[in-house]
Amino acid sequence: MAKKSEYLSYPTEPVDVRRRSISELLKAMKDTGFQGRKLGEAVDAWVNMLRENEFTILMGLSGAMVPAGMGKIIAYLIRKRLIDCLVSTGANIFHDIHEALGGAHYKGNATVNDAELYKHRIDRMHDVFAPDDEFRKVDLFIAEVAESLEHTRTYSSREIIHHLGEAVAERGDREDSIIVSAYKAGVPIFLPALGDSSIGIGLIVARRRGYNIAVDQMKDIDEITQIVEKTGKTGVIYVGGGVPKNFIQQTEVITSLLGSESGGHDYGIQFTTDAPHFGGLSGCTFEEAVSWGKISPTARKVQVFVDATIALPLVTHALMERVEGLERNAPSYGWNTDKLMMHHKRLPL
Repeated sequence: MAKKSEYLSYPTEPVDVRRRSISELLKAMKDTGFQGRKLGEAVDAWVNMLRENEFTILMGLSGAMVPAGMGKIIAYLIRKRLIDCLVSTGANIFHDIHEALGGAHYKGNATVNDAELYKHRIDRMHDVFAPDDEFRKVDLFIAEVAESLEHTRTYSSREIIHHLGEAVAERGDREDSIIVSAYKAGVPIFLPALGDSSIGIGLIVARRRGYNIAVDQMKDIDEITQIVEKTGKTGVIYVGGGVPKNFIQQTEVITSLLGSESGGHDYGIQFTTDAPHFGGLSGCTFEEAVSWGKISPTARKVQVFVDATIALPLVTHALMERVEGLERNAPSYGWNTDKLMMHHKRLPL
């Protein structure tokens, strides 16, 4: 009998239809092919990160995830300490503040007459609608918070979001928002392109009123790099790509220049609809990032080409089922002016 090729060692297993949990379904999908397999592998990689000792998980969040209904999922990941640091577009946090203060996003459709929507002051994000007048009230709320801050110092975006989180916690009606969850859990949120959002709009309104809040983007880079420097190992989870992805990736280049090279992030998971062959960051593979020293050559890497509004609900529910009852040695942060003091403590998941 001919010897079986090593390439034929792991047969696929068709998914049978039966009653089971979401985590059991995704475990079964690991033995299929294409993106179904990758989705199952992403859950495994995430669970392995949570079991690591003195390990920090950084998430990059892009795309209109909060308007699409993913906000409570991100907030859950923060509260349960399934992530330790969030780097987001400003838009997602703005929309989260809108919902936390009692606003809503509405189911619409993508074939509507947009000129008609404009007449009714309705903003559209593909098939999601929102009232522009309510957005403007949030802009003014952000300006009001900015006017209450010190004006003789500079802020990182993390500090701005911390103060906004405190204000929203006091005035909002949603405990399960991203910004309130992060404020209460002590999880930092960075907005490296803060000006490119309605949070920037609120700050410029405050500036025109005579309250100039200076946001130091270099302070942002320093603070998140300190998080990477002071932890043993790191894992990254990207929803989409863009600025949040590179902002996290470049910490490894900075640490190497500063003499504390770690060899790249140790785990990488990405959910994206972009393809690598167009050359954009949002679609580029983790293998490409290895060439830059941003991802370790030995890293556990899982790239899932999937709409994040499909992946996030499935993966998060599977995580909830898989890690219930476990404890995690999670990082805890303290900031003394520009210096980070970090230690790890046991937390139930």
